Amino acid sequence: MKSKVWYAAFFLLLCVNVSKAQFVKKHGQLSILGTQLVDKENNPIVLRGLSFGWHSMWPRFYNEKAVSWLKKDFNCNVVRAAMGIELGDYSYVNDPQFSKEKIEAVVNGAIKSDIYVIIDWHSHNINLKEATAFFAEMSKKYAKYPNIIYEVFNEPDYETWWEVKNYAEEVIKVIRENDPNNIILVGCPHWDQDIDLPAEDPIRGYNNIMYTMHFYAATHGKELRDRTDRAIKSGLPVFISESAGMEASGDGPLNYKAWQEYIDWMEARKLSWITWSVSDKDETCSILKKTAKSDGKWKDEDLKESGIKVREYLRKYNKEE
Repeated sequence: MKSKVWYAAFFLLLCVNVSKAQFVKKHGQLSILGTQLVDKENNPIVLRGLSFGWHSMWPRFYNEKAVSWLKKDFNCNVVRAAMGIELGDYSYVNDPQFSKEKIEAVVNGAIKSDIYVIIDWHSHNINLKEATAFFAEMSKKYAKYPNIIYEVFNEPDYETWWEVKNYAEEVIKVIRENDPNNIILVGCPHWDQDIDLPAEDPIRGYNNIMYTMHFYAATHGKELRDRTDRAIKSGLPVFISESAGMEASGDGPLNYKAWQEYIDWMEARKLSWITWSVSDKDETCSILKKTAKSDGKWKDEDLKESGIKVREYLRKYNKEE
């Protein structure tokens, strides 16, 4: 009798682990239903995970083993590969081959780990020629994988929505020539704060388009949540592709109360969210200390306060859906 109970418990544990191990296999092709991100069965799905820092500044973390560790230890069901376009010696404009290799290492790692992955064009400026060439190549290479999400413009700063929209439409057109289905994320002006602008004038003629809002909880308060609520109510699908608990500078103390208010708000609305960032810069939002190995296996003493907290959040909310 005792052995039967043991085998039953073992089988249940095995089933849970297999379910976690096969997240994309379980949920498959994502799409938009109304304003909600849904899986292949049209059931609501919430993606929660971490963004790597600029590849051009912290390339050492851009590898398959780091992705595997983020899934295993942090319970990430999505990661974000932030390709720095202009910043740093290894930026895309300076070294496109190196840049693509780093992004593809994370993408391939996510596919192997069976989680979703955002290919993020991490810039504050319009680079239409470079972006269309890059996304044409990526969409041709990865269209067959339901893991892939394209983020075509990280954070427009001073561009108008008209400029961002026209740029996005050109990039979306190129992606859709190769990949008709995978989700595409579009940023909005003022560092992804002015989510009301695409709500008033959304991109037409394409399916599975979402719009990104970014928050840093110690700076951005209830007004941004209210603005986002109105956008969603108007019919705009929203994805929180970058967020954290400190000031918008990426520094300053964590505001746990404000961060939890944002988490509660996102969870209540089934909004997907990504936290910034997997890097070891001397700032609050970089989750790792200099002692952290490049390929994961980070001990608690390798994690900064923000790393400990975001791991706690991801373990809590990414139990399994």
